[in-house]
Amino acid sequence: MITRPLDLAARLRPPPRNFDWVFLAVGGLIVLFFDLFGSRFVLAPGLGVDFRLPTMPGALAGASTTTPHVITIKGGGVVLTESGELNPAQLKNWLTAEAKTAKAPVLLVQASDDVPMAKLTEVGTIAREAGFAWVQFAANEPKAKPAGEPGAR
Repeated sequence: MITRPLDLAARLRPPPRNFDWVFLAVGGLIVLFFDLFGSRFVLAPGLGVDFRLPTMPGALAGASTTTPHVITIKGGGVVLTESGELNPAQLKNWLTAEAKTAKAPVLLVQASDDVPMAKLTEVGTIAREAGFAWVQFAANEPKAKPAGEPGAR
């Protein structure tokens, strides 16, 4: 071993006899801090890597500014807001409360490309009934194909 020529092993302190209770106390404090000061986003479901907005020609031309009211709808119909995951009854209450925070509120709906149109229509109807003046659905402009590929202009 490399410590033998300098006899460094003899100069080291001996290992502590028993500090198991310290490790348990630190683990308990970590759990307590997560419980008391933890954010709802620490272990909350996220968008994941498979979330893609639909593409639509003219999406940028039809874009408009919105108030800071945003909901995200994932493929299975899961609705995420800044308050967390909501079911349809909670969504209606959340939208009603949020519509009262602005004079002419506009809702931005970011829906994955595999969300059925019936779900989008349902969310749009709930938003309009809750008091939103306008519902804007997010979409991406399709990417232009490079010259020389079939279908390129």
